[in-house]
Amino acid sequence: MRIILLLVVALAVAACTERDKGIAFDGHYYRAKTKKVDDDRAQFQSEIRPVSQSLTGAREAGRHAGTKYCIENFGTSNIAWTRGPDGEDGALSVNNDTLLLQGKCDVL
Repeated sequence: MRIILLLVVALAVAACTERDKGIAFDGHYYRAKTKKVDDDRAQFQSEIRPVSQSLTGAREAGRHAGTKYCIENFGTSNIAWTRGPDGEDGALSVNNDTLLLQGKCDVL
């Protein structure tokens, strides 16, 4: 009985650890930090890393972070990207293994 209980607890802890990592994009987990720019809360910037895992995954993690920010702050998922995840590879801002995206929540 103790062994079964220990196995159940071990599985529960393992499941929580995976959930804490967040959502995987292109098979990888990313750290995304999104914050307002200056005093305008609608303007935001997201930093996603490490890009070296997958540029495709980092783009989608950044899109998700921006969408989440706008929904939490304004109740909308509409974003006018000024430096967005759909930009050409060479036009994206990548520095120190970090992708920088910027946009504005489309507030009516």
